[in-house]
Amino acid sequence: MRNWLSRRNFLQSASAALSSRSMGQFAILHGLQAKIELSKDHLAAVNRRRRIVVQEDPVLSDPLKPGISFEQWRDYLFNYADEHGSQIDTFFWDLGSDDWAIYKSKVLPPSEIPIVKRWREQGIDFVRLLIEECRKRKIEAFWNQRTSEVDMPANGVGLGMDSMNPVKKAHPDWVIRSWWWQGLWNLSNPDARQYRLQVLQDLAANYEFDGIQLDFARHVPCLPPGRQWELRDGVTDHVRNVRLMLLELEKKRGRPYLLAVRVPESLRGCHVDGFDVEVWAQENLVDIFTLGERSSEVNLAEFRRIVAAKNIKLQPCLDDHHATDGYRSPPVEFFCGVFGNWWQQGADSVVTFNWSCASPEVATAIGAKPGPLCQRQGYHCIGSSETLRHKDKLFTVQRRGGYPWAEGYFCRNDFAALPVLLANEGTPMALTIAIGDPLHADAAKDIELACIFYGASEGDRLEVTLNGVTLNHGVQNFEWKDAQIFTPKPQPASGGGPYEIDPNQHLMKLTFKPNSAQFRLGRNDVSVRILDRVAYKPGANIQLEKLEVAVKYQEAIL
Repeated sequence: MRNWLSRRNFLQSASAALSSRSMGQFAILHGLQAKIELSKDHLAAVNRRRRIVVQEDPVLSDPLKPGISFEQWRDYLFNYADEHGSQIDTFFWDLGSDDWAIYKSKVLPPSEIPIVKRWREQGIDFVRLLIEECRKRKIEAFWNQRTSEVDMPANGVGLGMDSMNPVKKAHPDWVIRSWWWQGLWNLSNPDARQYRLQVLQDLAANYEFDGIQLDFARHVPCLPPGRQWELRDGVTDHVRNVRLMLLELEKKRGRPYLLAVRVPESLRGCHVDGFDVEVWAQENLVDIFTLGERSSEVNLAEFRRIVAAKNIKLQPCLDDHHATDGYRSPPVEFFCGVFGNWWQQGADSVVTFNWSCASPEVATAIGAKPGPLCQRQGYHCIGSSETLRHKDKLFTVQRRGGYPWAEGYFCRNDFAALPVLLANEGTPMALTIAIGDPLHADAAKDIELACIFYGASEGDRLEVTLNGVTLNHGVQNFEWKDAQIFTPKPQPASGGGPYEIDPNQHLMKLTFKPNSAQFRLGRNDVSVRILDRVAYKPGANIQLEKLEVAVKYQEAIL
């Protein structure tokens, strides 16, 4: 009975929210350009120092131990941020979907997650307390709204596979029928946009966040597939009205309310999914672009061009759960290479998503799963080019691979260069690898360029060139194993693991030792081709799986 009443109240609240077009004190604009003027205080808040921004997606249900206090959970969430030498400056609190409110809400029914329900009954408004804890530490606090999240049950266990979201059931025209069986919010529908805006306004007006992030990575499509670019004005309209709502709240409370958006890591990807980010920048609709999620390669240069005349910050993001393929929970040298490239390419800050937040001892004490050491190490060095200098690094080329939560572009890495089949007739395969260190100036101790192949046989001859110069004296290792390469099977959807070595796997690692003077800072051109094959069987092609440059210095990570 209680569950039915919650759903009935949910529908009544949604209907009431939609009965007024005024949405409070600001005017909704449909397809109309707004003149956005930002105060000096607002611009100063945009320019605040950010090194590492943590998009925190914390555990609120199983496997947490029953009966833990808010203080225990708080200490877990802030453990790495409180460590001496941590470079964390901002939290984006990513606390679930908008089906059920974990906070005080006039629009959504309350969450029935046991720990949330117990704290609510104890009078603990833990969202407000998290903001206060950030203030104590002089850390920014943003709320991350998953723009079109999959539906969750009230108790937070699993996905909504048994019953429909009541609002979606009552308004089938508000959703896109796509890969998610309940449908995803359709931002080309004005009423759907208005409802999503009302949910966000309800939260933003009641909590003193420094800003809000619209997270379009969760999930696409948010416009009808095949018509995303045609219907792009719907998303722009939504972003514009969120901006106006936050600026109105900013005036009322007397302090800035920033807006960040998470979009694909390239303009091409943004356009595929219907995100007209050029207009968003031109109209000053956003303060921060968070770029990508699970891509190690981010096109910062083209985003820098569209924000050149604006005070808009760029921060690339890396997920280590739905990780970039082939490098989940990697050695910390991989993180140093990825984030080092981003700083060299002009990032204003960097974002981690789905990283651990506490030491194994603190995590285990409350029943949370400990994360890998590489993440803890990363929080002490990836926050600036200065602290990354002379740290060992692994530079790589992006790989394609599966992602289970999207139809469109976002998060899929469909256009990545690797893996790639080599032509048996010897046509060179041209690749680019970014190197964020001035290797010759920094006098790296040891440099190794490695290519990992599937399908190569002893006696096959391959040629590798670096910036036009053929590399010699390559060492072949036909016993190489890599648990995150699955060829000839399809690459599984990211988010799996732990991975185990297949003892019957047949890979070949070809290693060279170039000198530092052969490298450029930034873009480096590599070509790979087959010179000769000892034997050939139909279908037995050689595939380049990974291209890596490992750089070692004297200085250790920690």
